[in-house]
Amino acid sequence: MTESEPESEPEPSAPVYDLVGVGIGPFNLSLAALADGAPELRTLFLDAKPAFSWHPGLLMEGTTLQVPFLADLVTMVDPTSPWSYLNYLRHHDRMFPFFFSERFHIPRREYDAYCRWVAEGLPSCQFDSWVEELRWDGRREVFVVRHRAADGTVTRVLARQIVLGVGTDPVVPEPLRPLLADPAHAGRVLHSADYRTHRARLADRADVTVVGAGQSGAEVALDLLRHQDGDGAGGPYVRWLARTNAFAPMEYSKIGLEHFTPDYIRYFRALPEDRREQLVREQWQLYKGVSEETLGALHDELYERTIGGVEPRAALHPGVAIVGAEVAGAEYVLTCRHAQQDVFFEIRTSAIVSATGYAASRPGFLDGTLVDWDDKGRYQIDGDYRVALEPRVTGELYVQNAELHSHGVGAPDLTLGAWRAATILNAVAGRTVLRVPERTAWTTFGAPPTAAVAAAVVRPRARTVTSAASSEERNR
Repeated sequence: MTESEPESEPEPSAPVYDLVGVGIGPFNLSLAALADGAPELRTLFLDAKPAFSWHPGLLMEGTTLQVPFLADLVTMVDPTSPWSYLNYLRHHDRMFPFFFSERFHIPRREYDAYCRWVAEGLPSCQFDSWVEELRWDGRREVFVVRHRAADGTVTRVLARQIVLGVGTDPVVPEPLRPLLADPAHAGRVLHSADYRTHRARLADRADVTVVGAGQSGAEVALDLLRHQDGDGAGGPYVRWLARTNAFAPMEYSKIGLEHFTPDYIRYFRALPEDRREQLVREQWQLYKGVSEETLGALHDELYERTIGGVEPRAALHPGVAIVGAEVAGAEYVLTCRHAQQDVFFEIRTSAIVSATGYAASRPGFLDGTLVDWDDKGRYQIDGDYRVALEPRVTGELYVQNAELHSHGVGAPDLTLGAWRAATILNAVAGRTVLRVPERTAWTTFGAPPTAAVAAAVVRPRARTVTSAASSEERNR
């Protein structure tokens, strides 16, 4: 900080916030909305953006959430909250249109609008506030949070407890990173997080390669296909690559979805670390697959465009990894490997969209000694989403959507957002502000309790049979 920067230093007598949230995405916004029902708590939530926005690069027409509208910010733990999605519809005179539309999965664009309505209505949410420092004041036993506005104004606030909801950062394959970092390739090599910004220019390219087998990759490929002219001449050639062995649908059976329950989280947390890591890798289809509707729409689009024997201007390649990328004039040459065949081949394309997901963001202000990281540099998180800190820190730090390694596949899922926020809120308040259910799944994920196992054991009666009789019984 320079001497010219305006700054407000908290006075020793200044009120201390019970909780300061860093980041206002859906998960911290859920916590802010639920905390609004606990007026005895003094809370503040800060975000660097000028206003709420949620994945703006993927808010295409026709895209929907992959979870039902009941998985809004509050309903799963407090359906009476004024910040529910249904109340948003009522305030905007959309209840009857919503009712007649018979939607269970709502448009992403409307979910974004709903969250923005909540953020604008909560006085605890403050935007244009970039948090650049978080330190522990041992004398006053509070966290000091320093944040900066766009005009350069620096403010410090005090907090007994902190919750991080800073979201995730885009991930791209190693061979594409130099291209993505070079401004010369802007708009031609990009992550799907920026797709909508460059959508029109990509639609004018001769050939676009989409990388990634998840929902975002499928939606980008579908959107580009829909930019092709009816006669098959206009629009880009669309190529969809994925490392997975198939373009697989997301697990969406009623029993399968019970992996997104607190019951499964408790089971997962009790497993050894190596078993947890193995499970997360194996369960990719639970949270990285594609909705059946989107896969069906892709198939229908290709079917329509090949009527009359027309060759499709598209190609789908599962089981393929990009191992190299080079610039060749106005094109890019991708070196690819088909894993099962162990065959290498090249692809020439004029643009690349990497729909390869996200990883938990680690804010720079945590680079000091505040957090007690595990041996792999990850948060150590307990059942209340409390992070292990250095012994000198007596305050508490919570985190949202950074616990895939410790809590399982439900970490990034909106279904569990309100439940997790309520769990944190109860811990922050030191009382039950919102009751959370004890049991949420029919499935018993671990072994049954010992008593149940013992009761289920049927002890066979001792008997003697001849060899011939034994043989006869085995063959029945």
